[in-house]
This record gives sequence, structure tokens and C-alpha cells, in this order.
Amino acid sequence: MIDGRSVSLRGEARSYTAPVNRGHLRIYLGAAPGVGKTFAMLDEGYRRNERGTDVVVAYVETHNRPKTEAQIRDLEVVPRRQIEYRGSVLEEMDLDAVLARHPQVALVDELAHTNAPGSAHAKRWEDVEAILAAGIDVVSTVNIQHLESVNDVVERITGIKQRETIPDSVVRAADQVELVDMAPEALRRRMAHGNIYAADKVDAALGNYFRVGNLSALRELALLWVADKVDDSLQDYMAVHGIDHSWETRERIVVAVTGAPSGEHLIRRAARMATRAKGDLIGVHITASDGLVGAPDALLDQHRQLLADLGGEYHEVIGDDVGRDLMNFARAEHATQLVVGATHRSRSRELLGGSVINRVIRDSGEIDVHVISQPAERRPVTSSSGLSARRRPQVSARRRLAGWLITLVGLPVVLLVLHVFDDSFNLTSDSLVLLLLVVVVAIVGGRGPALGAAVVASLAVNWFFTPPLHTFTIGEPDNLLAFVIFLAVAALISMVVSQATSRSVDALRARAEAEALARVAGGLVGDDDPVLEIVVHLRSTFSLDSVAVLVRDGEDWMVEAAAGEPVPTSPDRHDTVPLAEGATLVLVGPTLTADDRRVLQVFAAQLSAARERSRLRREAAEAAALADADQLRTAILRAVSHDLRTPLASIKASVTSLLQHDIDWSAGDRDEFLSTIDEEADRLNQLVGNLLDMSRLETGALDVQRRAVGLEEVVARSLASISESTTAVAVDVSEGLPAVLADPALLERAIANLVTNALRFAPDDQPVRIEAAPVGERVDLRVIDRGLGVSPRDRERIFEPFQRLGDSPTSTSTGVGLGLAVAKGFVEAMGGELLLDDTPGGGLTAVIELPRVVV
Repeated sequence: MIDGRSVSLRGEARSYTAPVNRGHLRIYLGAAPGVGKTFAMLDEGYRRNERGTDVVVAYVETHNRPKTEAQIRDLEVVPRRQIEYRGSVLEEMDLDAVLARHPQVALVDELAHTNAPGSAHAKRWEDVEAILAAGIDVVSTVNIQHLESVNDVVERITGIKQRETIPDSVVRAADQVELVDMAPEALRRRMAHGNIYAADKVDAALGNYFRVGNLSALRELALLWVADKVDDSLQDYMAVHGIDHSWETRERIVVAVTGAPSGEHLIRRAARMATRAKGDLIGVHITASDGLVGAPDALLDQHRQLLADLGGEYHEVIGDDVGRDLMNFARAEHATQLVVGATHRSRSRELLGGSVINRVIRDSGEIDVHVISQPAERRPVTSSSGLSARRRPQVSARRRLAGWLITLVGLPVVLLVLHVFDDSFNLTSDSLVLLLLVVVVAIVGGRGPALGAAVVASLAVNWFFTPPLHTFTIGEPDNLLAFVIFLAVAALISMVVSQATSRSVDALRARAEAEALARVAGGLVGDDDPVLEIVVHLRSTFSLDSVAVLVRDGEDWMVEAAAGEPVPTSPDRHDTVPLAEGATLVLVGPTLTADDRRVLQVFAAQLSAARERSRLRREAAEAAALADADQLRTAILRAVSHDLRTPLASIKASVTSLLQHDIDWSAGDRDEFLSTIDEEADRLNQLVGNLLDMSRLETGALDVQRRAVGLEEVVARSLASISESTTAVAVDVSEGLPAVLADPALLERAIANLVTNALRFAPDDQPVRIEAAPVGERVDLRVIDRGLGVSPRDRERIFEPFQRLGDSPTSTSTGVGLGLAVAKGFVEAMGGELLLDDTPGGGLTAVIELPRVVV
């Protein structure tokens, strides 16, 4: 029997060991800690167990999260191995126990984990390899920040270097990779609710690693990595099954970017097509392989930026056959549609230079080709613009071929015509007609075909029209002179055409140099990363394979900026240009001429200047951040040292007085002391509450629960929560008002802060008014005072933390200047808006605009 221990072969019993099939690996890839990878892994294990599969928990890290611990349910858990290390006992997965148990499926958490010294393997993924080799399926988890390829990117994003990494090849080799994702705001809410970290670590986590920007960047990294793996899997499948045409799993629209005036119209049209099809937009520019002479026009930079603004990718391909290179790129990108601009070249130029549009359509195969007509006002003035316009250092091969064809076909035709009309022409006329043919050949084909045509035409004149006829003998001296002059004129014309072509090339080069220098020295260098912009311009200008700026990092080189492929990681075996501060410019591609290197030195100087500007900009940003931090710290210290100490001093004085038993206080005195303690404690509680609320707003940890609420109820509760007397507050909020969509607790705090601020500055004889009224699809709540008001230029600054614009030097009001900042943050978190306006007759009106509930 095949699956037994032996099998009979030709009557002879031989031992046979059945091969063990390798287990399957399924990985839950998390965009960030806390998104639910372990929860999903345990849930899958439970579902498989319910279907009768033998599942064990080989290792799970719950981080003491109750919901995760509950998810284990009745799954069998393999006991962990205890390892003593430096006086501590560490727990690791017991690989031997898992192999001995030999379940069908093993759940192994934290694939990138580093095992304790003394374990069988250094990394947990190596343990998993052993489990898979034993024929056991494994379900595991890993976070995107632990992948080796993105480790440095994660460090730049979060500022934290991940010590535990795993080779990408291990994760890519998994049979299935499923992304576990969560919106940054939702993940922060989970954190704020204590579902991820302990309460004492929440604030620090929200303010550091779990910032919205960090989580968004990690999420994008995870999505791109998984998308890349899916694309690899699809390409492998297509290669295995011999599928060489594009599959329209997703529309991929490639647009040819030429730098022509009509390019903007073409790119926008392609972007609209991509948007309607919910596909990818890819732009490609075919760069000539003739170095600086083929430098792109200035419009190309604008079109590249427009493509990026519209969500597209930009690529450059070096080649001389535009139609062929364009189709090769489209197929390599698995494009489903190709967008090109209609040419407005003359028919004669198409015959001489060929039609790129026809070549593209002929070779398109299953790729749809869209030829977009150009608006009249954007059509090129000269015929050299367009998809196939190239700058050549000499007459093209196609033109030379055309010159030879004109010679081979046109010369017999002209000779036939002259023979028919032999009676009407003399030798001079015959020579001039043939000379005209040589001029045409020189204009079309250049020096080589012109000289050939001149020699053949002179021999034809001698043979057919110079007496004695049909011999190469010249009988009269005048005819000999005419023959020599004919040959000389033909040669001179060909030389003039050749020199004109050379001078045209020189002029084009001078223009290209001027454009390149203008781009690098002018305003085309972006502010975000000027070094990268210059590197990209340099590569496209000289048609190089790749360009990189390398900086010495100890014994190694670090890539500061690069464009093109492959990116050089060392200056060895490449053309280099030294830059300032130990940096080196590395060029990969064709060797540059002396003229090219002269322009290259200008690029190098601008690169050095750009690197210096970037360094100064970083230092300025760091200095500004430090200044802001110092200002905030100073404000907090001032608040703590003055505004918080004031109520504490009052409480301390009252308590000390009550504890003095040698003084016989009256009942009224004791009540006054207790009242002071109560008021100052409320004031202190309000100050601390505002500080905590501001901290929650700054870290984004605010939990907003919006629902339909009545303003009259919220206003009443907010007035009751204010420690100051609210007898001078007039309320005009009708019970018949529409309900608003808001968080009642946050709205109550916002209104209380606004009323407290209004009471602080309102005159004693002028009450603070609270009014509410529906306005369209919203309800406006107004808090009105008759104080000094705030000038329009200070109304934005008044919402900044620790601002108390209305205080005078002798003011005795308390508060740390957070009330309005907290109110604005709460209102905006609920989806509303807080505005300030003048009170008619003097004062300030705060308006809370909230959406009304539509019944």
C-alpha cells in the first residue's frame, strides 16, 4: 500500500517512506499594533475547530486584553517552554511539544519575534518553518513595521527603530496573506478606550507612535505591500499558464506625455477616463538616447506635476523608436488602455519620418488605443511638436533611405522625360534639370545620397546628352568644363546641407543647455525636496539610466536622493562628481561628452546649494518646533505656578484656619471658610479639567458619541455645572427647538466654558444672554455678553491655548486661558463650528452652529 510503511515492487518487498507534504502558511498582516490580528487568528482557529479540524494554540500573546483572552475560548493551548536567562524566566513557544502533538493547524502569534537565548532557533519564523516542514498548517500574525524592506521607512515615519524584523521573502512565500486594517481614528478610539494598552500608557502612545499621521502612513505602506504581493501572484499565475495578454482585473490607463502644448489637455482627458473607470493613471515620456540634445521642454515639468496632482504615476523610458517603446511600456505595465495625442504633422513629414500613431495602433493587440484630438488653440505652431518629434544629431536613417530611393527611382524617370523631349532641350537644360534632382536628394537625404546622386547624374549627362553620345568620352572642351562645374555644384550643395544640419544640431544643443540651466537655476525646483527635483531633472536632461546622491555613513554609503533604476549604492565603477560635505553625485548610463560635463558642473553646484538649503530648512523647522515647545512649556508653567496655586492657597488658608483650635471661630466664620474651600475646589477642578480636555484634544483621544439632544436640557445642565453664580445669565432657549446632533457631555462643557468666559468680562449690570434659533439645516446657539469685545484681528488667536487677551495687568480673574480653546475643540469634534461675532452695541457673541436632526 502506498500510504503504508512498505510497498511491493515486482514481487519484492521494499521499505517505502511516504513524503511529508509541507504545511500551508496563512498570515494576518497588521497595518499597526492593535488592529485585531491576534483576534482574527484566534477566530479563524475557533471556526476551523468547530468544523472538526484539529487546532491548537501553539503561542498567543494577548497583552492582557480581555477580549483577546476571551477569543481563545475552548481551543487547546500548548504549554509554553520556560527558559532561564540572566536571572529571569522567559516563556517561549515549545516547538518540541507542538511537533510531538502534531495537530492539523497550529496558531502562532508574532511571527517576527526573537526567541530567548537557548531556544532551538533565533527567530520564531524559523520555528514556524520547522512546523511547516512537519506537514502542519500554520496561521500566524505580523505587523507591517517588522518587514525588513520597510524597516527604515517605518523608522523615518515614527522615529522608532524596530529591533525585531523578518525577511520579506518569508511573508511573500506564505500561501495566503490577509491584511487586517483599521482607520487611524478608529484605532485611536480603541486606544483611548483602553482596549490596546494599559491606562497609564494611553496618553504617551497617542501622542507618539499612534498619531494620525503615523497610522495613516503605516496603513498606506501595508496596503501597497499587499497590493504588490497580489500583483506578483497574478503575474506568476499568468506566466505559469502562458497568458501573455493583459487581464482587465483593473483598468490601467497609460498616457503618452510629450511636453507638447496640448499635453495638459491630453493628461486631463486620460485622468477623467481613469476616474470613471476607477483605474490607475500612468504617464510615460519616451526620452531620446541622444543625451542633452534630446532634453525635454520646460512644459514637460509642468505636465509631470499635473500628472502627480491628478493621482497618476510618471515614468521615463529611454529609446529611439517611440511607437515600439511606448507599446513595450504599456504591455509591461499590463495597461488596458493607451491614450495618445493626434499628430498635426504634414503628410510629407509622416511619409519621411513615419507615423507613430499608425505604429501604435498596428502593434496594440488587446490594448485599446485612444487618439485624442487637440484643441485648435493648443495645436503646435511648428510641425516638430507632437508625439514623435525628436531632435537628431544628424539626418535620420529614414531620410537617408528616402534620398537613395529618390535617386534610384527619380533619376530614371527624369532621364526618360528628357529623352522624350530631347528636341526641346539642350545640354545646359538637361544638366540643370538633373542638378535640380540632386538638390532635392541633398535636402531630403543629406550628404551621402546627394554625392551619390551627383556622381550618377554627371555620368548620365555624359552618357546620354554629351557628344559623342552613349560614350564616356567628352569631345568638346566646353562640355568638359560644364561637366566639372556640374559635379562641383552638386558636391557643394550636399556640403551646405550637411553644414546646415550640423549647425541646426548646435543650435538645438545650445537651446537645450539654456533650458536645462534655466530649469535648475529658476523656479522649477520644488520646495518640498529640491535635491530630488534636481536629480530627476539631471537624469532626464542627460538621458541617464539612474542618478543618485550618496553620502558617506561610516564605512557604507547612504542614498540621499535617487532617480531611475538601478539605484547605485556605491560610487565604485560609476561616473561620479564630488559634492560638498562628503557627498557624491553618481551617474549610471552613457558616458557624457566634455560639453555635457560642463553643464553637469552647473547641476552639481545647484545640488550642493539645494542640499545646504534643505539642511538650513530642517534646522529652522527644528528651531521653530523647539520654540513652540518652549512657549507651550512656559505657558503651562505660568498656569501651574499662578492660576493653579491661587485656589490652592485659598484652600490651604481656610483649612489652616479651621485647624487652629486656640481660636474660637463662630459658626458664620466656619461656614465662610468651608464655602471658600468649596468654591476654590470647584475652580481648581475646572482648571484641571480644562488642562486634561486640552490634552485629549491635542492627542486626538477624544471619544465623541453623537446623538439627538435637546438644547434646553444641555443648557440647563451646563449652567448647573458652573461654580460661579449664574443669576446674571438670561436664557432664551425654547423647548420647541429642533433637536441637534451632538455629544451632550461635550456640548455641556463647551457651553459652560463659553458662559464662564462671558461672565468674566461682562459688566455687572448687563446679564449674559443665551439664545438659540433654527437657521436652515442647523441650529445656532448664541452666548452674548456686553463686555469690551475682541478685535477682529485677535479672534483667531483667542482660540489658541493659554491666551487671555482680555486680561489687564491688574486683573484678578483666574483661569489658564484654555476655556475657549477647549470649547472650540469640542464643538468641531462634534461636527459643528464655533464662531465669534460683535454684539450690537458692544461686546462679544459666541455662536455654536450644530446640525439639526432631520425627522
